[in-house]
Amino acid sequence: MMSVVGAQPFIKPMQSVPSVSPGIQRRHTLPASEVRPLNTQDAISVFEIEREAFISVSGDCPLHLDEVRHFLTLCPELSMGWFEEGRLVAFIIGSLWDQDRLTTEALTLHKPCGSTVHIHVLAVHRTFRQQGKGPILMWRYLQYLRCLPNVRRAVLMCEDFLVPFYRKSGFKVLGRCAITVANLTFTEMWYPISGHAYMRRNSEAIRFPQHPLTLPLTKTDEHVDV
Repeated sequence: MMSVVGAQPFIKPMQSVPSVSPGIQRRHTLPASEVRPLNTQDAISVFEIEREAFISVSGDCPLHLDEVRHFLTLCPELSMGWFEEGRLVAFIIGSLWDQDRLTTEALTLHKPCGSTVHIHVLAVHRTFRQQGKGPILMWRYLQYLRCLPNVRRAVLMCEDFLVPFYRKSGFKVLGRCAITVANLTFTEMWYPISGHAYMRRNSEAIRFPQHPLTLPLTKTDEHVDV
């Protein structure tokens, strides 16, 4: 299994909360926004967002509920969820693959010795779309992958109308995907993973080893356009 110790440069410590009088105390203690790895307890929320996002467009989901649980059990470190006040609003699920191109087996298998991350799905809750959350989450995910020593690239398959969206995130077209689902065909795309993770000029000191994906979001991130 891959080590995620190298991902520490992307972890900001949670800010300490100054003491306030009971009269002005916040109603909750959940962070306004955070990004963290998903776990099997998030599976139902993941599937509900995915089902609404994909069934109306494609008639099927990239991952069914049992498959979501499957990957969140085998490789939770290759998932990423965006939470607003504890509510899941966007997510990515990936797994490792060990071949140059995707095959049908890549839809259900996790290859721990592989150097390619297969991104199975990126989805955003319907009430949070058109806010730039999809591109922001993808950017964070790709930068996180740069911190994993054995990962060399990321691949995904998408319908043709989504190719421009992923091009904006830096993905390049590999060609037609060998995988078909019912009458749907897909384009296979890839993104090179190399070098050290990009560090923001104003990034803070980082130390959060037990939760390598916990990233409180910044105001800058919130205003990135789709």
